[in-house]
Amino acid sequence: MTNVDWDAEAASFDEEPDHGLRDPEVRRAWAGRLRGWLPGRAGDVLDLGCGTGSLSLLASEQGHRVTGVDLSPAMVTLAREKLAGRDAVFLVGDAAAPPVGEQRFDAVLVRHVLWALPDPGRALRYWCGLLRPGGRLVLVEGVWGSVEPVGISAGRLTGLLAPIAGRVRVERLSDDPLLWGRAVTDERYAVVAQPGASGQERGEAVAAGQ
Repeated sequence: MTNVDWDAEAASFDEEPDHGLRDPEVRRAWAGRLRGWLPGRAGDVLDLGCGTGSLSLLASEQGHRVTGVDLSPAMVTLAREKLAGRDAVFLVGDAAAPPVGEQRFDAVLVRHVLWALPDPGRALRYWCGLLRPGGRLVLVEGVWGSVEPVGISAGRLTGLLAPIAGRVRVERLSDDPLLWGRAVTDERYAVVAQPGASGQERGEAVAAGQ
């Protein structure tokens, strides 16, 4: 993982438009995307690296039961406050090996976490093992910065998923400024992967909007 002190960052984390989703237009933009990524019927969603729980709250508002995991106790405390009274549980733990025991989920949601893990391929395999049959893995990632860019490209991520996921859909997010509260020029995208897809679908990649 990176050396950021996320406990220290927790108090100001939601000031970023796409973190706190405080602007109604930004919030609506993320809610609309999430509705297309998560299952259409109410299910169990695991939000890994959940931060202060902004995406967890959107998922809960759409009828899902949420389990959030974050390495930062301060982030988890804020997430619990944000979703107080909802069908949601937040745990302190490593996103790469979340402390959920034998529980399985209809969707595993991970935003801006995979790029920072030392072995992303291993994490992806582990996360796929947390899905129920027919479940889906939702990954929001990107490559940020121009001088010393950090992140994981869509090409590399789909390559890591190819051996373990049947259907992989890539959705570009860079060209939607409402998601970020401003126009962006770097690579930002979402991947929805379904490990249990049929053989006919294996290896299929659909790039939306390209």
